[in-house]
Amino acid sequence: MKINQTSSTSASLVEFKLEKNESIRIEPGCMVYKDNCINLEGKINGGLFAAIGKAFLGGESFFTSIATAKSPGRIAVAPKGFGNIKLLNVTKDNQWYINDGSFLACNTSVDYTSSRQKRLLNSILGSTGGFFILKSKGEGELLVNGFGDLIEIDLDGSQPFQIDNGHVVCWQESLDYKLEIASGLFGFKSGEGLLNTFKGKGKVIIQTRNIQSFVDILVDYIPFPKNNK
Repeated sequence: MKINQTSSTSASLVEFKLEKNESIRIEPGCMVYKDNCINLEGKINGGLFAAIGKAFLGGESFFTSIATAKSPGRIAVAPKGFGNIKLLNVTKDNQWYINDGSFLACNTSVDYTSSRQKRLLNSILGSTGGFFILKSKGEGELLVNGFGDLIEIDLDGSQPFQIDNGHVVCWQESLDYKLEIASGLFGFKSGEGLLNTFKGKGKVIIQTRNIQSFVDILVDYIPFPKNNK
């Protein structure tokens, strides 16, 4: 299997070159093009009841798509929104937590499970994530995507590090984290005031734009019909 990212921009695309019988797992709706020899099969994500729980509580897709090559061929994937893509190496000693909506694709040797947020109230009120976040397992390559550019921050563990919850894409398992209120309860109207506080050594991937803030801007320009009573 070969992985090629066309660019490192907000319009990025990744092409997989698969050998016969090789497979990848992709987020439904992210396929851009493929050779006819690539078979796409939709599967319920982790069993019926688990998938329902993930979809309604965690924001994760009900289905997952498996792309399998009947002979050598290509398949390309891209995020549904405007954002960059980052390739992560998953190993026994290098697992990742992933926020909802950030998963794009992975080898079938890599899987993920849902992990309950540490503070349920905060996850309900936050602008990204939900009751659950994803945790990788296995070994292989994992692709994540974000809104805007993706930046890797390397934490040395010398002091706690805080990131706005709406900008966090994923982080290494070696880091301890918790969600904290930064600016009082009324800051939760759009998720503002939620901070992820990280402790320890490890890497965090952030997105340079907050999709909820972008939506709030767009709302100001949408002409709503007047109520003619």
